[in-house]
Amino acid sequence: MQTKIYPNSGVELRAVTAKSYDRIMNIGTLGLYKGFIQKVIHDMGIRPDDQILDLGCGTGRNAKLMVNYLNDKGLITGMDISEHMERQFRIKFKNDRRVEYIKQRIDLPFHLQKSYDKIFIGFVIHGFPHEIRGSVIQNAYNHLKHGGMFFILDFAEFDIRKMPPLHRFIFTRIECKYAFDFIKRNWKEILNKYGFDSFTEQVYFKKYVRLLSAQREG
Repeated sequence: MQTKIYPNSGVELRAVTAKSYDRIMNIGTLGLYKGFIQKVIHDMGIRPDDQILDLGCGTGRNAKLMVNYLNDKGLITGMDISEHMERQFRIKFKNDRRVEYIKQRIDLPFHLQKSYDKIFIGFVIHGFPHEIRGSVIQNAYNHLKHGGMFFILDFAEFDIRKMPPLHRFIFTRIECKYAFDFIKRNWKEILNKYGFDSFTEQVYFKKYVRLLSAQREG
């Protein structure tokens, strides 16, 4: 098995998990994930000619929904480092010129030769140590057009001690160490320090999950 870059991370998946990730998500959410992610993508307000960067794109399941909103001028760039995810992503978008894939770590600085209208990251950033999350945010800022939107789909900010016992048990058993730190942070304040403002949010699953949007200052 490949050694994890961040030992306490839950987003660095073993090969067996990566190969069956979509199915595992369906089972783990009792079939609720499909309807949930459809609503999330709808709430992003994607325009037909948007240029979208999907950080930590995984198998391309989210991108597959995004592309339905695009015309021939729209583009989705998926970015991930897992070869198992890449294989599934490329199968999903075979012969679709509106979608491309870049094999690249999102936690290290990268420099693409273009900027995007929207950048999306779903259930990935909580899995990094906090000092690394800044690199991901900076990458997003650097690749957004002025006025472009950064979307973070992840856990909301909440006090784990106030969760109902069953929810607290599930969260503490399933989630990685870094997630416990993530939910305590003020993410609007953090993003503002990197040059983002005009925040909006949509919440799901009893307000434990949030789609946080932030605009790059012009």
